[in-house]
Amino acid sequence: MIRTLFFSPKKPIRTEIAPSEFPGLLRDKKGLLWVDFISESPETTQPILQSFGFHPLAIDDVLQETHAPKIDDWGEYIYLVLNYMHLVEKSGPWDTEIDELDIFLGHNYVITHHDNPISSIDEAWTASQRDARYTQDGADHLLYKIIDIMVMNYMPIIEKIDEEIDIIEDQVFSRPSPKTLSRLFTLKRVLLAMRRILLPQREVLNKMARDDYHVIDRKDRIFFRDIYDHLVRLHDVNESLRDLVSGALDTYLSVINNRMNEVMKTLTIITTLFMPLTFVTGFFGMNFFAANPPYESWTLPIIFYSTVSLMLLTPIIMYFWMRRRTWL
Repeated sequence: MIRTLFFSPKKPIRTEIAPSEFPGLLRDKKGLLWVDFISESPETTQPILQSFGFHPLAIDDVLQETHAPKIDDWGEYIYLVLNYMHLVEKSGPWDTEIDELDIFLGHNYVITHHDNPISSIDEAWTASQRDARYTQDGADHLLYKIIDIMVMNYMPIIEKIDEEIDIIEDQVFSRPSPKTLSRLFTLKRVLLAMRRILLPQREVLNKMARDDYHVIDRKDRIFFRDIYDHLVRLHDVNESLRDLVSGALDTYLSVINNRMNEVMKTLTIITTLFMPLTFVTGFFGMNFFAANPPYESWTLPIIFYSTVSLMLLTPIIMYFWMRRRTWL
């Protein structure tokens, strides 16, 4: 699908523009053209991008969709690659996907290309038709709005991760289970994937805020600096959450080990207390005491009761002996 939007001062915003009209619209230096490619085939995308005069290497990068965040300066336009993480409504609680967003920024146009629908692009598209401030301040300002919405949409993910960590920390002490461990590793994987996005994306925005690009007005650099500050804070929050997850993982392992030690301690006490009983019952259960006439006295009641008393006293004595040795 190809969406188009064209803004010109004192004229209504146009949509549903045919690609054949693009060259004529670009000659309007006060206008602004936004073309959004969504899940479009290379056979359709490539001729349109070539009509803008983009370098073949830049077009190849758009069609490959396998790049980390970066920025290339081609003089009359810049080529941006940004990554975007979003939650997917599936069976699992933490199904996330990472999409690539390719952007061309010229003096009076913005071209976006992505394989899957991106909520921040849809939000910026709707706002551009409703709020003139998105389009009347130039292409670079429109790009700022798009990226700003993308960055702000990380906050729901951050908040959900924070809530999940609180729940897991409670479970670690109350009822730890293998499911708790699985949730911890899932959070750790999500935070690591987010970190791999935020770090290079932060450097891209830092370049846009500081370097001299022909298509970015000097007065608009402060807006990209603002997004850079947001990314720095997001990265710091990401690091804090990763520390919390690592701490919860260490606590989980400690709790499991302590519980295992308690179980082993209880079983050892039971085994130790009943070991003498096993010896006594085994010794007095030998048949030769009653088999030979000289040893018939072993079967008297007093011998039986003495044996039972010895069996009861032995674990009690051993218990107090182990207490004195501070083994209990």
